[in-house]
Amino acid sequence: MSGQKLDVIAIGRSSVDLYGQQIGTRLEDIGSFAKSVGGCPTNISVGTARLGLRSALITRVGAEQMGGFIKEQLAREGVDTAGVATDPDRLTALVLLSVEAEGQSPMIFYRTDCADMALSEGDIDEAFIARAGAIVVTGTHFSTPNAAAAQRKAIRLAKAHGGKVVFDIDYRPNLWGLAGHAAGFERYVASDRVTREYQSILADTDLVVGTEEEVAIAAGTPDLPAALRTIRGLTGATIVLKRGAKGCIVYDGAIPDDLEDGIVGQGFPIEIYNVLGAGDAFMSGFLRGWLRGEPHAVSATWANACGAFAVSRLLCAPEYPTWDELSYFLAHGSTERALRKDAALNHIHHATTRRTPMPSLMALAIDHRSQLEEMPGATPERIGAFKRLAVKAATRVAAGRPGYGMLLDDKYGRLALFDAGAEKLWVARPLELPGSRPLRFEFSPDVGSRLVEWPVDHAIKVLCFYHPGDPADLKADQIEHLRQAYEAGRKVGREVLIEIIAGKHGALDETTIATALTELYDAGLKPDWWKLEPQASAAAWAAIDRVITTRDPYCRGVVLLGLDAPAVELEQSFMAARSVGTVKGFAVGRTIFADAARAWLAGTMSDDAAVDEMAQRFGALTATWQRVGEQQ
Repeated sequence: MSGQKLDVIAIGRSSVDLYGQQIGTRLEDIGSFAKSVGGCPTNISVGTARLGLRSALITRVGAEQMGGFIKEQLAREGVDTAGVATDPDRLTALVLLSVEAEGQSPMIFYRTDCADMALSEGDIDEAFIARAGAIVVTGTHFSTPNAAAAQRKAIRLAKAHGGKVVFDIDYRPNLWGLAGHAAGFERYVASDRVTREYQSILADTDLVVGTEEEVAIAAGTPDLPAALRTIRGLTGATIVLKRGAKGCIVYDGAIPDDLEDGIVGQGFPIEIYNVLGAGDAFMSGFLRGWLRGEPHAVSATWANACGAFAVSRLLCAPEYPTWDELSYFLAHGSTERALRKDAALNHIHHATTRRTPMPSLMALAIDHRSQLEEMPGATPERIGAFKRLAVKAATRVAAGRPGYGMLLDDKYGRLALFDAGAEKLWVARPLELPGSRPLRFEFSPDVGSRLVEWPVDHAIKVLCFYHPGDPADLKADQIEHLRQAYEAGRKVGREVLIEIIAGKHGALDETTIATALTELYDAGLKPDWWKLEPQASAAAWAAIDRVITTRDPYCRGVVLLGLDAPAVELEQSFMAARSVGTVKGFAVGRTIFADAARAWLAGTMSDDAAVDEMAQRFGALTATWQRVGEQQ
């Protein structure tokens, strides 16, 4: 991103937020936490990036895993991290939060000598500031001399280079030492010192955004009309008054006698679930409009909508809407007062915030259990050891390139899963009991509890022997189990791959799989990936393609399974499948590993030879897939 023009740079806090996952209880009674990036400017940088702005962040993080998490997550979100410095001496800030009751979210800030508060003038690079159309300075970072000097330097440079200055008042009294550690949720404590600091920069601002309490501290009076007029007397900036559930009012000139006579955006009545982070989502929506020259009423509407998403969901930045999601909501609304329960919005949110782009996928599938158990010489230990050899083979072929992966089980593949994670291979793990029809889950029907232990980037794979000609009761049973797996995956944020094999239990024609997928979409299933058996004709693939693109344009696509077919047959299958755009790759197993597995388990092949053979076959198959694609 070096040298690229930026829309906005946010400056100030960056933390790791640990949100209590139990709702309606005290922090003392929280049993588990969900992790996300946090801090006002960090949230704004993510929120604006999701809405299509070119955003960046200036802050500091610690030289440890939590600092690494923030930088990696910002990069995944598309935020320019050139201004994120790593502090070798200080820890990344942490915040513990819970939802105790509606509108009540106690929090504890762990920020003693934290990395972001060590921000200094030396962290502000003129060339970086010059790239931005606007900067956002935040109130907390005027609480210490070094951080205040850094933001003042950024303001001077932005003005010198024609950039706009946005002031998010961002008042947290206990971060100014005005309230105790347990008072993290406290919104207002009067302070002449804070008021002086805030007023000293108002003249240089172009946009000022704050709640009623924040406007009061900036003006030095709790009388709202008087506070707004005081701010207006110090700056000609556009002033945005945030009013929580009542939306906002924008003042672009003199403050009217009736405060309601300002510019008001459309409001969105929704259930309040968690108010934390709503202001940062609001700011993100307003900036999307304001920086793109939209009328203030439009900017305010977008801001209110983004705030509505935030208060209806648990976390901060991870819950903010993408532009696709916001656009859908503005066009269609929602039948749910609790937006987190809206299936259509949740699907768009999931699909447009996936961790990693995957335009193609070539995977070595060795999640097989029963097939390996039947081979001579197989024991649990030997099967597990062989799967680790398969990871070595896949790693050799991938050579560090994206788009390669594995299907691995946790029955025999526990150590292989560790190996694949270390090599950064894409991984999907099976839930199904091998060979079950109707579909049943291996180990336990409690899928959700099992998924909690999985890494966040491991996908769920569910194989179902499903044919549209099956009896209605069998189809209903299978669909219900697929739904259980699908909903569990969505709840814990895992991608889902559904594998459908119809040919073992009925005839395949040009419409069989397309009909099966239609039935599953009708049941509300929208997996990230489909894994499908080869089709006899391009017409069959065209029918499948029409269903997927019509029913879920956000689907990552289809990967082909192999069914132990010879490599020559697979090449023919590839040629037919490559005729449509939704087929993105393959996940083939026995064609690659079966011969090596038989010989190795029987003791007639060495480790190195087994790795060589599997790597050769996997490499040849990937080369065939790529060559066929180039010919289409």
